[in-house]
Amino acid sequence: MTSRSNVEIRRCRPLLGTFVEITAAGPDESELQASINAAFGAVKKIQSVMSAHDPASELSRLNRAAVRRPVTVSRELFAVLRRADRLAAESDGAFDYTIGSLLARWGYLPRSLRRKRPGNWRQVLLLPGRGVCFLQPLALDLGGIAKGFAVDAAIQVLQRRGAISAIVNAGGDLRVFGAPSCISGIPPLRRSLRGASSFPAAPSRRPRPVSPVSAGTAGPSATLSILAMAPR
Repeated sequence: MTSRSNVEIRRCRPLLGTFVEITAAGPDESELQASINAAFGAVKKIQSVMSAHDPASELSRLNRAAVRRPVTVSRELFAVLRRADRLAAESDGAFDYTIGSLLARWGYLPRSLRRKRPGNWRQVLLLPGRGVCFLQPLALDLGGIAKGFAVDAAIQVLQRRGAISAIVNAGGDLRVFGAPSCISGIPPLRRSLRGASSFPAAPSRRPRPVSPVSAGTAGPSATLSILAMAPR
């Protein structure tokens, strides 16, 4: 519930390969609708850059073109690649954003992302001037981190436009801010995510779940978790 002087709006759209739900509260309904539209626009922009499902996205173009020659990418994409690369290094490859080929073989990403040989994050070179180069054919998938980046962007839009509280939930990657009026419906987090996975086991390899890793790009108010998967 909201106070008598505020309205609450909840809307949902299919984006980023999942459903993105935004619930926001504020004093003016028309302005709140416009703010939510702008927040969805920010998410849609990130999808156009980082989606592995969209063949026209910047990430898809990178996957096609970066084999053994540098490709210059946008600031947004390079920032997320740097964060993904750091997570891969800190987890010793348990989080590996070159998993796209394996997910394509399992049927979760387009067949065009299948590669003849498996690769890993160490074969991605992040170069000065936002250049990216692969040492062998690779298929990057940022699904474990791009949703958190998109949630941060949507929250920033809502805060900038005057919403007093909001929840942005992108398939489980979520962030909240403000008074508890519109966040009271969030279910309690499960005590443990260990063993949980949205990916099936490959025929000859069993995925190994690792502990959730913080992948947020913002400050302490962000609650952005991923469950990285790595074959044994």
